[in-house]
Amino acid sequence: MQQFNLCFRRVKKDCFKFIKSQETKTDKFKNKERMIKSFLIPLCFWINKKANKQKPYFVGLAGGQGTGKTTSSSLIKMILTKYFKLEVFKISIDDFYKTRKERISLSKRVHPMLLTRGVPGTHDINMMLNFFRNSKSKKFKRLKLPTFNKAIDDRFNKKKWYDLKKRPDVIIFEGWCVGAKPEKNSTLNKTINLMEKNKDKKKIWRKYVNNQLKSKYKKLYSQLNCLIYLKAKNFSLLQKWRLKQERKLLVNSKKNSKLKIMNKEDVLSFMQTYQRVTQNMFKNMPKYASIILNLNSNHQIKTAVYKKR
Repeated sequence: MQQFNLCFRRVKKDCFKFIKSQETKTDKFKNKERMIKSFLIPLCFWINKKANKQKPYFVGLAGGQGTGKTTSSSLIKMILTKYFKLEVFKISIDDFYKTRKERISLSKRVHPMLLTRGVPGTHDINMMLNFFRNSKSKKFKRLKLPTFNKAIDDRFNKKKWYDLKKRPDVIIFEGWCVGAKPEKNSTLNKTINLMEKNKDKKKIWRKYVNNQLKSKYKKLYSQLNCLIYLKAKNFSLLQKWRLKQERKLLVNSKKNSKLKIMNKEDVLSFMQTYQRVTQNMFKNMPKYASIILNLNSNHQIKTAVYKKR
């Protein structure tokens, strides 16, 4: 406990500064000291103990939309860097979305719903596999990695891509479907929302997504050294949090007619594409994740469960 207190004193200023940058006038973080001291700092001690400086330690961080993955992973990176002096690189699976042009092509070849970014199959899986492989290489070479601009639903210009010059000690790979496993074929038969019922009558879309999880995504996720899961109570809470997220994006973005900011109906419709995989994760991920951070309805970490690994 004394170590945790010492760590908190060291990182407090930077962490609070970052949290403040994420707040809006109407949306303030509560119990931030408890979140950092009771949950994120012990988690960082756990990661530090596991990390091996001979090769990067891959931390997968998953959770439904709006659970706070970006905030949590940013704070974890801050603590590992400042207190433990580790070289940490953080990237989201979202940054590896296929370009809009590629998704248009995919939607024409396979199914129209694949134009919507999000589900397995809409990421550039080969680029992710190459990133994992190259970052482990003993002859590490500088890596340029994409960044995705959700406001325009496409990648940023290459000038704004990540420039990874040094091999990291820890790589935090975060995203809503990181670590997700496929469903059984039998459960694919039943539609779970209106979008599936109306737009995926022949089950082409959901079978395609599920097959992606069975193949290349399984290969990718098998390389993670640990998996942290931010678990919300239910899907309706995620919808509420995701709406809040979109409002924040609107506040933070300059008013520009080209920006693709979603209204409430757009968000709820968009989230239906995520629902099947998300609900499967609710059910199964606590069985195999290394650490489960249970969230309460106020968006705060309530408990942490560490699995023996």
